[in-house]
Amino acid sequence: MFRVARATFIRHSAPMSQNPYHFDLIARALAYIETASVPPSLEDIAAATGLSSAHFQRVFSQWVGVSPKRYQQYLMLDHAKTLLAERFTLLDTAHETGLSGSSRLHDLFLRWEAMSPGEYAAKGAGLTIRFGWFDGPFGEMLVMGTARGICGMAFTAECGAAQAMADMTSRWPRADYVEDARHLQGWVNATLGSSGEARLHLIGAPFQIKVWQALLAIPSGHVTTYSEIAQSIGNPKAVRAVGTAVGRNPVSWLIPCHRALRKSGGLGGYHWGLPVKRALLAWESARRDAAE
Repeated sequence: MFRVARATFIRHSAPMSQNPYHFDLIARALAYIETASVPPSLEDIAAATGLSSAHFQRVFSQWVGVSPKRYQQYLMLDHAKTLLAERFTLLDTAHETGLSGSSRLHDLFLRWEAMSPGEYAAKGAGLTIRFGWFDGPFGEMLVMGTARGICGMAFTAECGAAQAMADMTSRWPRADYVEDARHLQGWVNATLGSSGEARLHLIGAPFQIKVWQALLAIPSGHVTTYSEIAQSIGNPKAVRAVGTAVGRNPVSWLIPCHRALRKSGGLGGYHWGLPVKRALLAWESARRDAAE
């Protein structure tokens, strides 16, 4: 087996509301802000969610940590370049500086375990993977897990539920799939900010596991580059291969592939759609700034 390690997934100290209605409301608000041709007013966004301006402002600010107007500033096209200039993380020193271990923002731990090369080569044969559909802050999520932990997480907002399911099941075509949201609920609750510990079961090739482990070292509100990831895993010339491994990350959000950018500051790609990537980066930046 690969070594069992402990990594951190950074969350603001105040947990999110577990009200599914609020998750749906925030997802609609983020989608409205993202797709508006001009920056919408508070009244416009509130109307799109069916709430009064005052009520929407309270709910949004509680969840994100900043006002809707302030949040829109994080969605500007140059935000990624700003992050790269001001919050670039050198992965080989992240642990030493405390960015990935001692920050007060690190309050949710992910215990992760990687599948052995032999098990990976079996393409899921003999493995039971349970799945369920959950409301999340960035829209509907498809979550998959084994007895050891979450092995897959997909966002359906851009591609749809059917394509998300086809994409995830194609990664482990010989596994048995069982719909069982209750089996996953505790881990999902932990990822959404309530108490508890989430567990990951990483199913990938050895090189992919190294890349995903590097992604786990990037703190929330910070970014790094594909070339920096290649350097940190001891293979500086493998930038293209790193990009492919980042794109094949099966556990979006928890393994933060959205924090990997091009050297130019461009967003690069994102398997579940660039609007989701922009929203993730903006949300993390807003919450980090609100906590400082």
